[in-house]
Amino acid sequence: MSDQQVPPPGAQRLWRVGRSAWAWLGILGIAAVVLYVISTVSLLVIPVVLALFPATLLRPVADALRKVNVPDALASLLAILLAIGVIAGVIGAMVPLVAGQIPELVESASEGVDEIEAWLDREPFGLQVGGVADLIETAQEQLGDMGEYAGQAAEAAYAAFEALIAFVLLFVVLFFYLKDGRRLRDGLVATVPERGRARARQVLDQAWDTLGSYFRGQLLVAFVDAVFIGIGLVILGVPLALPLAVLIFFGGLFPIVGAVTTGALAVLVALADGGLTTGLIVLGLVLLVQQLESNVLEPLILGRAIHMHPLVVLLAITAGAMLLGILGAFLAVPVAAIVARILDDVRAGPPPPLPADAVPAPGDN
Repeated sequence: MSDQQVPPPGAQRLWRVGRSAWAWLGILGIAAVVLYVISTVSLLVIPVVLALFPATLLRPVADALRKVNVPDALASLLAILLAIGVIAGVIGAMVPLVAGQIPELVESASEGVDEIEAWLDREPFGLQVGGVADLIETAQEQLGDMGEYAGQAAEAAYAAFEALIAFVLLFVVLFFYLKDGRRLRDGLVATVPERGRARARQVLDQAWDTLGSYFRGQLLVAFVDAVFIGIGLVILGVPLALPLAVLIFFGGLFPIVGAVTTGALAVLVALADGGLTTGLIVLGLVLLVQQLESNVLEPLILGRAIHMHPLVVLLAITAGAMLLGILGAFLAVPVAAIVARILDDVRAGPPPPLPADAVPAPGDN
């Protein structure tokens, strides 16, 4: 008999659990380091990541232009200019509508404020709140001397400068995604050892498909929000219903902040035009639609688009918002979907190997 003794089954299971626990701790440690590095170079990382989303929509446009013998660079530039033109056209169409109704809104705004003040003077719900002037005075007392915050102006200017740089960088990155997207993918695959290139290429392709599905689903959710709230504004006779619906659509592309901001704008316009009652009705409409979006539309539409259970979508959005705020909520679902598809691929076994000439060697053009 050998001197070595085989551990009992219970000890073997405990050893396997311990090994798995250390592996997960290592993965979490690497993830924490990656998040820290990303936070230190966020000015570079954020445009690179966000440019992927419009690239998934504009890539078919650029490909269609290439089919009619338009050069790659020109096709990519024309696709971006077309998108900018569409957005600028929508905004330009809204300006005359807004400008034509500004005098009416300014006149009715004072009436709406007077109605709120009168309602507050009646001490609703037994609360001695006082009028609007009292609320403003109380807020000023709570804020104190705003002069001591003057130093924050420089920080705000620096933040605006960073935002401008990030905006310009986003368009530059978007241009190269459209022009050289496949070469960039193949270059990344070429850095992987040859035995893992098929898996790497499959992961990158599926990540691209997942991002496209997510962004198209988010557009659909925003469109539904804009349609339902816009119809409600038209029925109530609120002015600027069409421009507000367009703003709600664009706001729906940015979780939390966009929906809250555009919804609040619709409530203010309704309040200024129709008084407190109309404002409260629009507030209820906005809250109802946003609740349906968060709890029904977004999980169902996005969940189906990226093949994830609605509960997983909700948990991913919540976790992303807790970790990285608005950006985390926007990126959480596609990241979770990509991870889920990678795990599915690992369980399904290795993909077929790539042809020898499918991926260039490192350094090749």
